[in-house]
Amino acid sequence: MATVGPLGRIARLGSSICRNHRFIFNRSSQRRGIASCLDPAHGLTDEQKEFQKVAFDFAANEMAPHMAEWDEKEIFPVETLRKAAQLGFGGIYVQPEVGGSGLSRLDTSVIFEALSTGCVSTTAYISIHNMCAWMIDTFGNNEQREKFCPDLCSMEKFASYCLTEPGSGSDAASLLTTAQLSGDHYILNGSKAFISGGGDTDVYVVMCRTGSKGAKGISCLVVEKGTPGLSFGKKEKKVGWNSQPTRAVILEDCVVPVTNRLGEEGQGFNMAMKGLNGGRINIASCSLGAAHASVLLARDHLLVRKQFGETLSNNQFLQFKLAEMATKLVASRLLVREAATALQENRPDAVSLCSMAKLFATDECFNICNQALQMHGGYGYLKDYAVQQYVRDIRVHQILEGTNEVMRMIISRSLLTES
Repeated sequence: MATVGPLGRIARLGSSICRNHRFIFNRSSQRRGIASCLDPAHGLTDEQKEFQKVAFDFAANEMAPHMAEWDEKEIFPVETLRKAAQLGFGGIYVQPEVGGSGLSRLDTSVIFEALSTGCVSTTAYISIHNMCAWMIDTFGNNEQREKFCPDLCSMEKFASYCLTEPGSGSDAASLLTTAQLSGDHYILNGSKAFISGGGDTDVYVVMCRTGSKGAKGISCLVVEKGTPGLSFGKKEKKVGWNSQPTRAVILEDCVVPVTNRLGEEGQGFNMAMKGLNGGRINIASCSLGAAHASVLLARDHLLVRKQFGETLSNNQFLQFKLAEMATKLVASRLLVREAATALQENRPDAVSLCSMAKLFATDECFNICNQALQMHGGYGYLKDYAVQQYVRDIRVHQILEGTNEVMRMIISRSLLTES
């Protein structure tokens, strides 16, 4: 499958397959439209607006119609993911020479926000896959990049990020999975917990201990599906994120060649944290999409639902609630985009801003979706209504990619240690 790289090719291909299709949450406002104050295209370049439109189109036509079914039947939509990859969404910020699109972190945030209006769970997996592809592209040598990245960017192969263990969540540097050097191979033993895509994916970016205790003893190995000693736990039953499987990844005398190590021994934890800085922006962007969709759903419901002889839109309390939801959405979007720009520019405040964006956006966007459900009344609690799925799917965003409690630790540490 050909992989789309540069932005111009994304825009051209997107226009060719999406022309004449309506998309639900676009800025030109089919249906009731979007108030200008809520417009997600504000501040973007013409090119960014074009691939935002492509992503909104894809979300509305390829994802939203199947969102409920994927959730109910726990379907991992492989073919839809590969269609997304044809638009360049399999390696958005991977370099073009290995099949990526070579876009910026801000571009990536815009794309993930738009895609999430169609299905948060599926978009969140795409974001994790992108993080893994970026790590190999950034920290791998030329042979590793050429071996793994083209198939990841086309989504002929899928990737999983393996850091969390049963006994080490927030305290990631205490991980116990070991990798003992034996000739030209490592022998891995241990297990990873809550791995998105686990068992269904092909490439596992595994953080493991090659040295002493602590962060400096951790290295990063790429483990390929089918490697002897690699197995998986049962598929977890989750509240949300049901369009992507979650399993434990089990390593029992798993033999991995030294040539699959990214960088040098002891550099793995630093790689993992750099990956997560971007991952936090990505997952916050997914929350933005869910909140954006939920505000519009709530607005539409208030305009048609009647109680006490008039529509709910005439109730001042609900008007004020809707105004608060819109304000918090726009504030979240601005913070996420500022953090994405800081990360792209490698600014000194990038880590703190990524943590702030993840903390603020995932908390506030969950509250927005939850309030939208409340505005729907009993209907919001029915699976016939999309708002409940947005609530279920983004609840976990306050936990993964570093809990929001850890985000507070990172931010406060920065405040208290800077001179």
